[in-house]
Amino acid sequence: MYAVIISVLLLIVLSMLRVNVLISILLAALSAGLIGGLSTIETMNMLISGMGGQAETALSVILLGIFAVMIKYSGITGILVKKLLKFMKGKRGVILLVIAGISSFSQNLVPVHIAFIPILIPPLLQLFDRMKIDRRGVATALTFGLKAPYIMIPAGYGLMFHQIIASEMKKYGMNISVSQLPLALLIPGIGMIVGLLIAVFITYRKEKVISSSKELENSLASIEISAASEVMPFNKQHVITLFAIVLSLGIQLYTHSLAIGALVGILAMFLGGVTPFFKGDEFVDDGMKMMGTIAFVLLIAAGYSTILKETGEISDLVAHTSNIIGGSKLFTSFIILSVGLLITMGIGTSFGTIPILAAVYVPLCLSVGFSPLATAALIGTASALGDAGSPASDSTIGPTIGLNADGRHNHIWDTCVPTFMHFNIPLFIFGMIAAFIL
Repeated sequence: MYAVIISVLLLIVLSMLRVNVLISILLAALSAGLIGGLSTIETMNMLISGMGGQAETALSVILLGIFAVMIKYSGITGILVKKLLKFMKGKRGVILLVIAGISSFSQNLVPVHIAFIPILIPPLLQLFDRMKIDRRGVATALTFGLKAPYIMIPAGYGLMFHQIIASEMKKYGMNISVSQLPLALLIPGIGMIVGLLIAVFITYRKEKVISSSKELENSLASIEISAASEVMPFNKQHVITLFAIVLSLGIQLYTHSLAIGALVGILAMFLGGVTPFFKGDEFVDDGMKMMGTIAFVLLIAAGYSTILKETGEISDLVAHTSNIIGGSKLFTSFIILSVGLLITMGIGTSFGTIPILAAVYVPLCLSVGFSPLATAALIGTASALGDAGSPASDSTIGPTIGLNADGRHNHIWDTCVPTFMHFNIPLFIFGMIAAFIL
């Protein structure tokens, strides 16, 4: 079990020391394999074999980056920014809440997950600079929308999350219907809402002060260019662009493939004459610059997750903690949530954490006397903990994709740390409250 604890702590420490996140995950994965009894070569082979688990997602991210660059080229994003500048001036809190709302729709109403971020956020960076909005607040709002809906709302990804919890609990001797899960997870979800409101109206309420002269120069230059440039009137190209976006979304929903949807959108932009064929290399290069690093982070994170699972270290950790809990409900809930936080911080997926926790902790909750609702609240909260704050999670990688389009947003300090503080802490507290109330 020490492979999980040491490697996750190593990942966190290296990331906090500003070691590149890709290198940090790679070193954490190597340490996990070596501590788990594998040789360096065996660890690397397992890492490479596990990378295939995120191959489709990585391809989707690259294609979405190219599609986003094409949409920006069409000029339609300039119209969007101009409209927002007109109606949102001086309303920083409103903008952050609107972004949180739009992000929430991506999990259930229009379940495209992080696909909307590279299209919506990069064009708004100049708006954020003009209004002196702290990008950490934007990252927090985006992560809220990527996470809170699947915890509380039984639709889209949320329905999938609830179904996994119910089926895994039933497998290990505790029956609960999917319709009861929203009630069980409502209190932890309220904790996330509290975290969002604290971020928007307290932590990041003040105007963002640009500290370095270079950053100030870049920001002012981008604002001047935006102000000086003429925003072209709505025309035929914009109609085709909107059609391409809707078509891409429709294909994504029909095929359940972000990659196919993005590719169809790219082809529609070319065939519609919005983007010239001779600029194809330029669009691909710009899309790779925007998304390439993120794609490789996802790939290596999948390999790291494979090492932790295949070596049996996660199972050992869960089993070992169950032996030291005893009969205390308070201690039981604390340990379950702590282990869930540690595992999800490492593997970066809440959905993949549920079966790991349920195997041991559902029978344990039965023996301690927790009700099915309380157990569901603990298992659901424990698996969701760490999704915000993990360097390898879609919920943090997604916001960084959009906010770092101009190279001025740090993945760890501007996304992972703020989202960890504002969501994992209240989730932990409200999860323990739910275990005793339900």
